[in-house]
Amino acid sequence: MPTAHLPASFVDVHVLQSVPVSTLNRDDLNAVKMVDYGGVRRTRVSSQSWKRALRQEFEKEIGQFATRTRRIGKAVADVLREKHGWDHQEARLAGAHVVAASGIKFGIEGKPDQEDYEAITNGLVYLSSESIEELADLAAGHRDEIRKKKIEKTNDKSRLPTADVQEIIRRGNAVIHTFGRMLAEVDGADVDGAVQVAHAFTTHRSDVQVDYFTAVDDLTAAWGETGSGHLSEAEFSAGTFYRFATIDLRELVTNMGKVHSSGGPRDVSEDARNIARAFLSSFIRSLPQAKKNSTAPHTAPDLVHISVRGDRPLSFAAAFETPVRSGQGGGHGTASRAQLVEYARTATTLMGSDRILAAHWAGTGQDVEGLGTRVDTFDALVAAGVEAAFAPLEGGA
Repeated sequence: MPTAHLPASFVDVHVLQSVPVSTLNRDDLNAVKMVDYGGVRRTRVSSQSWKRALRQEFEKEIGQFATRTRRIGKAVADVLREKHGWDHQEARLAGAHVVAASGIKFGIEGKPDQEDYEAITNGLVYLSSESIEELADLAAGHRDEIRKKKIEKTNDKSRLPTADVQEIIRRGNAVIHTFGRMLAEVDGADVDGAVQVAHAFTTHRSDVQVDYFTAVDDLTAAWGETGSGHLSEAEFSAGTFYRFATIDLRELVTNMGKVHSSGGPRDVSEDARNIARAFLSSFIRSLPQAKKNSTAPHTAPDLVHISVRGDRPLSFAAAFETPVRSGQGGGHGTASRAQLVEYARTATTLMGSDRILAAHWAGTGQDVEGLGTRVDTFDALVAAGVEAAFAPLEGGA
């Protein structure tokens, strides 16, 4: 699709969301992640953590899936057993042939006649679910050749055609076009992600608190004995978070227009609209699921602002470099909204309001000036942002 028809470069999405008692993201010591910003400690949720929650929500929204794994061989073997009726050992051997033909460095666990036999890549590989199906179909078409050759060492050659295996691996879908893929060992398989996700952090000072808990042994209690069957401690925090993400529309269109051997250039405008819509909706609704069963922190955002820009992304994180103070009656939500709006006005003026092609917002508070047009629902907000982002230039292309 010619990029001349697409005046917008980025769609920014800003979210303020109050989250009660929770442990959304933990470090290697099982402690709540924190960040020092503006001279005070804030609760932080890493971009990787929220991006995973976003990706999982996006996959459901768009109806396409991708798998990040070192165990491509097992994934292929599972399809061969379920779809083609192969037995366990033969399917695992075929999976090893696929890995050996991929050109990706791998190791071998077990022997071909053992239950735990498997070829495992040295690093994670990101594949569309369709590619795994296609690799299994390719292996099924070379069944006789696979039977004649065991893959027992990392330098053993596969009986599968390397070019065909790598061509399938290169292919992407909406998930990979959007979130990107790093795979340097297969030429042409790298995809620069079209989305950028910031670390979320509380707009105010946030202290970690410790929850001391016990678990009762039901039988001990029933027998009239006292005492706990288990006791431990867990950290938690609460606060109003600022979240920011952006989607690079031109990068997205470039990713979708890439052609390997599947045909010539194609118009991807409608697919790109659907991806942008799914991304924005998924970011608004996503929430990391850590400790969800014991905290159920399933709140809705207090405020969402979507800005369609013609130049570059613009985060409003600096609005909270000075930490928000709670209002007279308590709470950080109202004060956070006011601080965000004030900074947005200033930043927009400094950067040039003509760079903004459209701006809309939705939320629980009163009307504000400086964030564009208010809409009633998040679905309407997303629809307005996507429509503005993909509106053709005046005169059209």
